[in-house]
Amino acid sequence: MSDIRYVSEGTRAAIRRTRREDGAEFIRRARESVAFHRPWLTLPTTEQAYEYYISQLEREDREGFLVCVRTTGDLAGFININNIVRGAFQCGSIGYGAFPPAAGQGYMSEGLGLVLRHAFGPLGLHRVEVNIQPGNKASIGLVKRHGFRLEGFSPDFLHIEGAWRDHERWAMTSDMLDSGPEPADGPA
Repeated sequence: MSDIRYVSEGTRAAIRRTRREDGAEFIRRARESVAFHRPWLTLPTTEQAYEYYISQLEREDREGFLVCVRTTGDLAGFININNIVRGAFQCGSIGYGAFPPAAGQGYMSEGLGLVLRHAFGPLGLHRVEVNIQPGNKASIGLVKRHGFRLEGFSPDFLHIEGAWRDHERWAMTSDMLDSGPEPADGPA
């Protein structure tokens, strides 16, 4: 782990950039997580799929982060900022997923806080959005704990697991970051 630099560190979690060299570990974690993520999310589980995934993260309008257990460097999950639009909009869409067995232990909650501070700080974004399937209670709980507001409902929004899925649209602006509710201590 000595050659890996964290972008930001919290008490228990840290974030670092997703790299091509992370492919084998990411694929292994994704394969272990298939049942856990169904039907909410499909992750790259082959080298070819990871190659496409990482090539998308290398675009100028994307930022990819791995959420790690700070003391060991073990992967707890990932958080990506996609479709970053500059100019008058200064907005990006956040997507994320936890990897068992770290899921439900607070790493993603702390990691999301670190990514939000990075998005509204060094990246200079004004707004971030998260689109969540209505039945994904864990994900909705995560954004609520960070003070996101529900802004709407988008039918047939994303094609996931072979079907077009409805999503709720949650958002936060930079001025909401420190005025929202404090993230709850404990698992998330």
